[in-house]
Amino acid sequence: MTTSGPIDLDKLLDTVCDEATFIEFMQALAGDFAAEREAENGNSSGPYGPGHLGWENGTVDDFLFAAAAWGHIKMLTGQSAAEPNLWRRCAHILYAGKFYE
Repeated sequence: MTTSGPIDLDKLLDTVCDEATFIEFMQALAGDFAAEREAENGNSSGPYGPGHLGWENGTVDDFLFAAAAWGHIKMLTGQSAAEPNLWRRCAHILYAGKFYE
């Protein structure tokens, strides 16, 4: 996926409906993380708070733990059932790994 500027992940998330759009979302999320790391290089936003693009979790394990925790909370509270499309629900879980602590 090639882009000329930042991608609106919220908008892209709303388009996830099948495997192809889920993969497109994952590519955009990875690109967003890469842009975050680049923005943080030499201009750190500091250790207490999100990075320049809103990333709270800067390692794969922190990202996955946060995504899983967010997904677990949504499942326990029945909120995950509000999104009937499984692909979009999975995309929501991954997206939460960006911001959920």
